[in-house]
Amino acid sequence: MSTLYQSSRIIIREFLSQEQQTFLDLFKDNQVTQYLPDTSPERYVEMFNELLENYETKNLSRWAIFDTTNNNFIGICVARIFAHNIKQIEIGYVLSREYWGKGIATEVCKAITQYSFANTNTKEIVAITDLDNTGSQNVLQKAGFKRLDNLIRNEEELAYFKIERS
Repeated sequence: MSTLYQSSRIIIREFLSQEQQTFLDLFKDNQVTQYLPDTSPERYVEMFNELLENYETKNLSRWAIFDTTNNNFIGICVARIFAHNIKQIEIGYVLSREYWGKGIATEVCKAITQYSFANTNTKEIVAITDLDNTGSQNVLQKAGFKRLDNLIRNEEELAYFKIERS
């Protein structure tokens, strides 16, 4: 099991195969998923299997976020090739509701950005959010991302953010 990042509050690491249900349970909370694209339970299972495979073959994937004080599951983060521009890396994060508003998303965002710059040749990292997801937009701006013109993906207008390698 590889660790991507660790602080006094959180650890970002690879999922273990036996943590599939932990991963799936995150997406059962409608408030957690309200700004995510509609996804079937079967697709979440596929996503979990894909992330395990990615650990073996790629340096980009989805990772687990755990609380270092009590080992509670916090959520997931992702870094992947951006579908709209393969020279960019897209990052994202999904946290359990009880961890909202504690600065953890900002810490995760900074950590996954730093990891992506360190482990790829990309010059730009991007993130997109639902237009109504102001919490996530604030996180991205606190982490140094700049708001760009909105992006259209699958006929949906989304807030678009970018940070460049310094």
